[in-house]
Amino acid sequence: MVMDSLLRCVYRHYLHMLSTLLFGSSVSESVESFFTEFHPTTYLSHVVVRRTSKLRNLINEAKTSYNRLLHLQSKPSQQKCRRIGLFGQKVDLVDHYGKKLEDIEQNVRLEQSDVSLAEETRAAFVSFRSRYGAAVAFHLRQSINPTQWVTEEAPEPDDVYWPFFSSSFMRRWISKLVVVVACILLTILFLIPVVVVQGLTNLSQLETWFPFLKSFLTITFFSQVITGYLPSLILLLFLKIVPPIMEFLSSIQGYISHSYIEKSACNKVLWFTIWNIFFATVFSGSVLYQVSIFLEPKDIPAKLAVAVPAQASFFIAYVLTSGWTSTASELFRIIPFICSLVTRCCKRTNELEVPSIPYHRDIPRILFFGLLGITYFFLAPLILPFLLVYLCLAYIIFRNQFINVYMPKYETAGKFWPIVHNSMIFSLVLMHAIAIGIFTLKKLPMASTLVFPLPVLTLLFNEYCRKRFLPVFVAYSAEVLIKKDREEANNPEMAEFFDKLVTAYQDPALMPIQYSVNSDSLNSPLISAEV
Repeated sequence: MVMDSLLRCVYRHYLHMLSTLLFGSSVSESVESFFTEFHPTTYLSHVVVRRTSKLRNLINEAKTSYNRLLHLQSKPSQQKCRRIGLFGQKVDLVDHYGKKLEDIEQNVRLEQSDVSLAEETRAAFVSFRSRYGAAVAFHLRQSINPTQWVTEEAPEPDDVYWPFFSSSFMRRWISKLVVVVACILLTILFLIPVVVVQGLTNLSQLETWFPFLKSFLTITFFSQVITGYLPSLILLLFLKIVPPIMEFLSSIQGYISHSYIEKSACNKVLWFTIWNIFFATVFSGSVLYQVSIFLEPKDIPAKLAVAVPAQASFFIAYVLTSGWTSTASELFRIIPFICSLVTRCCKRTNELEVPSIPYHRDIPRILFFGLLGITYFFLAPLILPFLLVYLCLAYIIFRNQFINVYMPKYETAGKFWPIVHNSMIFSLVLMHAIAIGIFTLKKLPMASTLVFPLPVLTLLFNEYCRKRFLPVFVAYSAEVLIKKDREEANNPEMAEFFDKLVTAYQDPALMPIQYSVNSDSLNSPLISAEV
C-alpha cells in the first residue's frame, strides 16, 4: 500500500491490537458490538486477524517460481530444456515454471477463499477516529473480567510480525519457556570458547595444553600474537553467531512486531555479552565457581579488584579486534555482499534488497565498549585512546551507512534509549564496586568510605529517571494527543486517511496474486497492492 510518510507515522496513535476469549459468536461480531457500545464516538473499524501460515508457504513458493521464471527469460541464450527426474522427459523450463506458477496461483486463491470463511484468531486490529480515543481504549481495562479483553498498542503496518497470530496460546506459552531454557544453555555452552580464550592468554597454561608449541612460544613475536591478538579474535568469531540466535529466540517468544523482536534480542545480546565476555573472562574458572562468587555479595568487590585489572591487556586487544576491525568491515560490508551474491544465485532473482541496520547486533557492542571504558578508565587508562578511536570511526562510518546504505524497517521512537540508560547505570555501579574493592585491598579506609555513597546515589538517580522520564517512552501525553486531534479536525486529507486506515492492516498473505502469461506481466509485481 502506497501512502505518504506523514500518514504512515500516524498509525501508531490510532490502532491497537485486541485479543479476546469469546463464546457463541464470531470475533468480528463481538469486536464490533463491544466497541460500538462502549466507544461509540471514537470507534472507526476493525480487521480480524486470521491464521495464514499455510497460505504464506504457498506465496513463498510462488515467489520462488516467479523469480526462476524471470531468471530464465532474462537469459535467452541459456539452454532452457532439462530432464525432470532421472528418467523423465525433457521439458521447456519456461513452460514448466509457468504452469507451476499458475497451479500455485490457483491453490492460493482457493486457500484465500477458505481462510476468509474460517480460521479466525481471537485477535483484531481496531481503528479509532482520534488519537485520544485510541489512548483511552489502550490504557483502560475494557471489561470487568481482565482476561476477556487484552489491549496492546499496534505497530505500524509494515512492522507487524504476522506469524505470531498463526500460533495458538499454548504454543506461544511453551515457546517462552523454551526460550528461557535455550538462553541458559547457550550461556553455559559459550563458556567453552571462553575457557579456551582464557587458556590462550596464559602462556604457562598454553604450554601445558600444547607441549609441542614450546619451541614456538619461546619466540617473542609468536607468543605475543598467540596470547594477545589470537584470543580476542577467536572470541569475536564465536560472538558472530550470537545475535542471529537471539533474534530467532525472540521471534518465537510471542511479540507482535519486528521492532519488539529486535528490542528483545538487543537486551538478550547485551546481557549475554556482559556475562560471557566480561564476567566469564574476568572470573576464570568453572561455572559453579562463577555462580558461587555472586552467592557471596560481600566478597564481590574484593574479587573484582583482583580479577578485573589482570585482564586489562586482553580487553585492550579486544577493542582492537572487535571494535576497530568490525567497524572497518562495516564500511566495506564484504560478508553481506558475498551472502547477497550467493542468495541471488540460489534464488535466481535480480531483485536487490535494501538492508536495515541490525540494532540487536550493533547497540550491545557499543554499550559493552562503554562498560569497558567506565570500568577500566582508572585501572588501565591506556584503553581510553583505543576506545576514542573506535567511537570516532563508528561515528563517521555509521553516519555514512545511515545516509547511503541502510533503510529503516520501522520507526524506533526512541525505544532503545532505556536499554542504553540501564547499561550505563549498571556500568557505573560496577565501576564503584571495583573501586571499593581496590581501596579495601590497598588498606585505604578513607577512600573506600568516600566511594561507598556513590553507588547509592547512582541507584537513587536511576530511580528518579525511571519515575520522571521512563513514562515518556511508554505513552504520549493527553496534551499532545488532544492538540494533534484538534489540529487535524478540519484537515480535508483526514477523510482519505480514514479510508486507507480501514484496509491498512490487511494480512499480506490475503492479498491477491496477479499473474499473466503475457511477457509484459512479468515486470509487474507478483503481489497486488490492492485489496
